[in-house]
Amino acid sequence: MMRLEFIERETWTRARYPSPLHTAGRKHFSTAGKQAPFAAMDSVWMLVVLLALPLLFWTSSTFVFYFKKCFYVAYMMWLAVIAIPVCIVKSGGRDIENMRVIQFLVRHVKYFMGLRYQVSGWEHLQTEGPYVIISNHQSSLDVLGMVEILPERCTMIAKKELLWAGTVGMICWLGGIVFINRQKTSDAKNIRLWVFPEGTRNQNGGLLPFKKGAFHLAIQAQVPIIPIVFSSYSNFYLRKEKEFKSGTITLKILPKIETKGMTADDVSSLTEKSFSVMHSAFQEISSKPAQSNGPTSH
Repeated sequence: MMRLEFIERETWTRARYPSPLHTAGRKHFSTAGKQAPFAAMDSVWMLVVLLALPLLFWTSSTFVFYFKKCFYVAYMMWLAVIAIPVCIVKSGGRDIENMRVIQFLVRHVKYFMGLRYQVSGWEHLQTEGPYVIISNHQSSLDVLGMVEILPERCTMIAKKELLWAGTVGMICWLGGIVFINRQKTSDAKNIRLWVFPEGTRNQNGGLLPFKKGAFHLAIQAQVPIIPIVFSSYSNFYLRKEKEFKSGTITLKILPKIETKGMTADDVSSLTEKSFSVMHSAFQEISSKPAQSNGPTSH
């Protein structure tokens, strides 16, 4: 009788005051039971996303536009993370020779963006000594064209704001890029430089009037100017319409323009001459039928 009473009391005690082991066990099975549906839902959503991405790529030009833009920025920043320690180890810090490292790491990005380049006039870059390259400026994609043909010991002039663009700004500094204020060009001391004389990006189907900073530099140093023209991106990249397709870009390197014997009085005429030859070349290479390396409609 006492035995039976003891068993009943123990059973009542366990029911009212369960041991931690029993409680943990119940919680484990309870939590696992609750988590199972959520895990299944996560798998379903992941499958939906994986199936939706190819569909969006082929049906939505807006999705492709934003995806490519975001990928381009993120990937370039990631490449900069790789390049920074390489440049520091290779050159010990800021050095124009680091542009070779940047060029090596960036040249393949064009394939991810669906772009190809056709280059003519290579012989005009076979110029000894310093010079100033001028080219039209349409978007940040111009960087891919630059690394395609960048001569030895050549860097560029960029707006000062780029210096604060995270890892990209840091690698630009390590590459010897000259940062200047938008309204000031006297900060640029080097003369073997790549300059965008329009001063800003332009996708209006032509060239903006040239600023005179690059031409002052060339005349002061008595070095030649080498014009380089990018064909219009309008056959594959339309920012307002949110379209970013595959395409081919023509790069035309024009004969150098000598500045020996010129003075500050010749800056305006030199600017006008450079604009004229580049505008003519732009119209010529941009009027050719567009070539595509992938889907042209979405």
